[in-house]
Amino acid sequence: MDLKLIGFDAPLFSGLQHMLDPAADDSDKSVSAPTRTYVRDAKAMAATPADVIEYPNSYAFVIDMPGLKSGDIKVQVEDDNVLVISGERRREEEKEGAAKYVRMERRVGKFMRKFGLPENANTDKISAVCQDGVLTVTVEKLPPPEPKKTKTIEVKIA
Repeated sequence: MDLKLIGFDAPLFSGLQHMLDPAADDSDKSVSAPTRTYVRDAKAMAATPADVIEYPNSYAFVIDMPGLKSGDIKVQVEDDNVLVISGERRREEEKEGAAKYVRMERRVGKFMRKFGLPENANTDKISAVCQDGVLTVTVEKLPPPEPKKTKTIEVKIA
């Protein structure tokens, strides 16, 4: 259906028609369109809420992970300052003829969160504990730099 025939000839409407028209040529796809990997990662990150807590000596990242085993969760550090928490929640295997789902509401699939770590984070001292369905990743802080001592220089009279 041509929108120009019913009085919608603005550039916005023609752009929408071009995007929605299945017969349109897909050979001129935009270079700036997001990739499938980017979209998948963005969905996985949006579906994984987290709390970040700063303590005097550490940072804690708390994420709910109900029903997951430690093998389903991966904690990594990328580029020396990006904490990545990822994994996958799988649907339980159905047994033939045993039962069928009436409703499926629990989220399954991949999850991921990325956190930029501050400069004072000690990436060599990171621990992760999953207890009662709650993952807590603790990143220790580096000790504060010692203040430089002032140096007094004796002034000589020449």
